[in-house]
Amino acid sequence: MGRNRLDNDDIADVLDRVADLLDIEGKDGFRVRAWRNAARTARETVEPLADILERDGEPGLVKLPGIGKSIAAAIHEVVDSGRLGFLKKLESEVSSADLFVTVPGIGADLAEKIVETLGIHTLEELEIAAHDGRLDEVPGFGERRVRGVREALTGRLGREATRRAHERGSQPSVVPPSIELLMRIDAEYRQRAGAGELPQIAPKRFNPEGKAWLPIFNVERDDWAFTVMFSNTGQAHELGKTNDWVVLYFERDEGRGQCTVVTEGRGPLEGKRVVRGRESDCAGYWQKRASED
Repeated sequence: MGRNRLDNDDIADVLDRVADLLDIEGKDGFRVRAWRNAARTARETVEPLADILERDGEPGLVKLPGIGKSIAAAIHEVVDSGRLGFLKKLESEVSSADLFVTVPGIGADLAEKIVETLGIHTLEELEIAAHDGRLDEVPGFGERRVRGVREALTGRLGREATRRAHERGSQPSVVPPSIELLMRIDAEYRQRAGAGELPQIAPKRFNPEGKAWLPIFNVERDDWAFTVMFSNTGQAHELGKTNDWVVLYFERDEGRGQCTVVTEGRGPLEGKRVVRGRESDCAGYWQKRASED
């Protein structure tokens, strides 16, 4: 089987994430429920799904309630590789803010503020932020609203997912890629996007004409899997930075994360590409580049 031994809760989290994104895209309710039911079965099955798959193959999974052939194939992919290609496709089509809007008490404006203020993009990360105090710092969130988000996500993510989120606390889920690697991916994305070499999608937010304009880049480098795109946030549109700010979603065995690379507009790094939140690392990177020239 695959490199990682995923437990049933990990697999269920993937299936639930697919259901969330299908729901946001307005897909048929039957299809959404199928993924939710499969996730519930995964959590309630005592024997590890990986063991069933190894012993009986996908037909063994299909014998479980709520798991059909297509979802059995998806579980097989998750067990083998630790990730699901269909989920990555959905994530490239649905913004983080759209996902947060599905949580009771969070409207479009607040969802946008969460993304811009905290730089998070999953419901699991939102739940952690609601517990460790960071969500309180987002404008528009008072004690009552934060409590409501915690309660909503506790039920939605399930008791086991909640326990793991609390154990992680505010610690990052993964040590991020090096500045050197992020800069290489950023440069490759912008070059290929400018040359028209990448597929383009039509994001739902800030795109009333439904135009396919947002280039998507999926690539693996140095054991990292990346999904890269220009920022489609309200702030990026307002400041005219939709062809400058680049969002990189990255993941590997240890976990996943994201960052945004921008062209610095002031200070000693003016005109240089900078990873937001890692400015000091970027200063060292550019100093090293200058000394090598």
